[in-house]
Amino acid sequence: MKIAMLISTPFPPEEGIGYYTYNLSKKLIERGHEVTVITRGSPRNIEHFYFDGIEVYKPQFFPVYPLHVHIHKLFIERFFRKLGKDFDVIHIHSPLSPFIKHPLNDIPIVSTVHTSLIEDIKHYQVHDLNAMGQKLTTYAVGYPLTMELLESSDVVTTVSSAVAREIQEYYGRTPLILGNGVDEGKFYPADSREGGYLLYVGRLDYRKGVIDLIKAAQILKENTTTTKILIVGKGPLYNEIKAMITRDNLDNVELLGHVPWEQLLWLYRNAEVFIFPSHYEGLPTVVLEAMASGLPVVASDIPAHRDVIINGHNGLLSKRGSPESIAENVLTLLENEKLQRKLGRNARKTIERKFTWGKIGRKFERIYESATS
Repeated sequence: MKIAMLISTPFPPEEGIGYYTYNLSKKLIERGHEVTVITRGSPRNIEHFYFDGIEVYKPQFFPVYPLHVHIHKLFIERFFRKLGKDFDVIHIHSPLSPFIKHPLNDIPIVSTVHTSLIEDIKHYQVHDLNAMGQKLTTYAVGYPLTMELLESSDVVTTVSSAVAREIQEYYGRTPLILGNGVDEGKFYPADSREGGYLLYVGRLDYRKGVIDLIKAAQILKENTTTTKILIVGKGPLYNEIKAMITRDNLDNVELLGHVPWEQLLWLYRNAEVFIFPSHYEGLPTVVLEAMASGLPVVASDIPAHRDVIINGHNGLLSKRGSPESIAENVLTLLENEKLQRKLGRNARKTIERKFTWGKIGRKFERIYESATS
């Protein structure tokens, strides 16, 4: 089967939807399908290359906000006419990917909604007029675009029951819940952990709860906990967090920025605890990666996390937005190695049972076959 994956995020991947598309594409290619990823390029010309065996096209794109999605749509439609390639399925990953019907053939559309924009923007931190404008514009642009995509898709899927409920509430469409996945062959527990640190991996912005994490680090330091917190990732709060670490003399926090792939795998395998205090998610890949690595996870008690974490069984859930709750759960684990091991073992079993790319890939194969029959 020839499958076009349409996204609006960087490729090679740098964040969640990109990695989702990459991993799904790799699994589908492994199972004998042809996959082409199409995403935003530069204003100059169309880029065409292969990344890790995946064909990639980047049609021209002009980042004229808030009309960028409409402009992207025009260039994508022109690109399909020029390419003239006969796909069996077009798989669109939302939010903010343009809905298109193939101009040459009536090809089935499968869409995957990774997050609900309406719910997402509720958690934007409005700290200046620019942020306020972005929040209002995202709502005004995002809602009709998502509605158009959902109404015109032959099949709608999503990554979690949390997002499915939001789609039902805001758009009146009932999606299929296919989940998110992780490569359990790359993310696996170490035989013995070198440990001695706590780990956060993700974008540094307000929605991810990283300010809560830094405040929790202060509480942990006051409790004479010397275990370091390593923070992997970058984002708009990088400089603010760096200043907080300096101001509060938090020598138990270290900002690593982006790290090479092999180092990231090592960090997952050797951490004591993974912390992810996000205020809103679809179903975060980093939590699945940590669980596949056999880590006990301390995550915020939000609907998406409840899809994968059972409190006290394969992780601990903290009150959203509460540094005190985060610190309390971390201290519980640091003081109880037996509980650490139990949660880590059960976390790995959860991934093997429900969240591998092999399982997710086979689900999508059945979706594609149904859409084209």
